[in-house]
Amino acid sequence: MKVALLQMDIKIGEPDTNFEHAESLMEQAVINKPDMIILPEMWNTGYALEKAGEIADVDGVRARKLFSSFAEKHQVMIVGGSVLYRDSATGDITNTMLVFNEEGKEILRYDKMHLFRLMDEDQYLKAGNSFGLFSYQGTTFGTMICYDLRFPQLSRKLVREGAKVLINTAQWPTPRVDHWRTLLQARAIENQSYVIAVNRCGESRNTPFPGSSMVIDPWGEVLLSGDSEERVYHVEMDLNKVDEIRRKIPVFEDQRLDLY
Repeated sequence: MKVALLQMDIKIGEPDTNFEHAESLMEQAVINKPDMIILPEMWNTGYALEKAGEIADVDGVRARKLFSSFAEKHQVMIVGGSVLYRDSATGDITNTMLVFNEEGKEILRYDKMHLFRLMDEDQYLKAGNSFGLFSYQGTTFGTMICYDLRFPQLSRKLVREGAKVLINTAQWPTPRVDHWRTLLQARAIENQSYVIAVNRCGESRNTPFPGSSMVIDPWGEVLLSGDSEERVYHVEMDLNKVDEIRRKIPVFEDQRLDLY
């Protein structure tokens, strides 16, 4: 399976610029004919939460139109990172991932479950309460957004529900990049799953972002460790490796769910 990771710089509070830029990077990505394209967290607005009521994508209409038409045109899966999203009926604002299949049909909406207090998400956003799971070519994928990574209970739940690949899309800052790398590798090893992580790069309000997008196999080996520049990465994965590793060390057969 071929995956394209869009390690993207984001202009805070400028959705028009970001939409144009994201589509340009998506066009670059399809040149190499990936099966799936993955964007970073909140690529449409950045963390301009104080203006969320004005600039959030109302009912996700704009993102849905872009992803649906692009996916169908290029016959590619799109995991839409996440967008700042406003529900017109309730007024709720969420950090929302949208996933479209290669026919241009929406197959998942996932609202970020764990809100990050250090970025005031808890002050502006409504937390999600459902799990992000979708299937592609017979393989189940589990989705997380940034801070979700720090909660191993979530990734284990996704794996118990069948996930063989975990996807995390993020705006994870440079001062905690060592946490990013360590936690991603830990999630891969403990769950014997592929982990695909797409982080933004650049700087926003004096906070630098390291890029450092990663792909890690179910043995914990790093297949991609990105640098700090904006670029499109391409990685090929052998999904059969998940079952091979799980047979080699039968963690899931040996866990004591009767005790914990």
